[in-house]
Amino acid sequence: MNDEHFMRFALNRAREAWERGEVPVGALVVLDGDIVGEGFNQPIESHDPTAHAEIVAMRQASGRLGNYRLTGTTVYVTIEPCQMCVGAMVHARIGRLVYGAPEPKAGAIESAMRAHEHPALNHRIEVTGRVLEADCRDLMQRFFEQRRAE
Repeated sequence: MNDEHFMRFALNRAREAWERGEVPVGALVVLDGDIVGEGFNQPIESHDPTAHAEIVAMRQASGRLGNYRLTGTTVYVTIEPCQMCVGAMVHARIGRLVYGAPEPKAGAIESAMRAHEHPALNHRIEVTGRVLEADCRDLMQRFFEQRRAE
């Protein structure tokens, strides 16, 4: 199983968010080839501003693994994470991040800032970006086109 395989799974979680009226972002936490956490955006439904896909997936993985440290895991997310999610990944000691499409306004890996590279941080995350970028971007664009049409 490779990055594209897991990103396709994350895209399915993003579609689930769309079906629930949420911005379509999906995420997974993978350890040794097994999905240990998955999530999709749900701040509207859960009345929780922190319920981004990455946070939901990391909460589930932490519960399953019985540890708030997620050392050695990979997070897959369809859209470049925001500063909050990058901060949570650093605190969780995520080993690797794989994301789909950049997020020009709030992306905290390559777009608006490079939060994971701040010199004061005590943990570094390996990053692979733009995996299935076109698919991830297309899903987001179609969602917002539909929203504007409504």
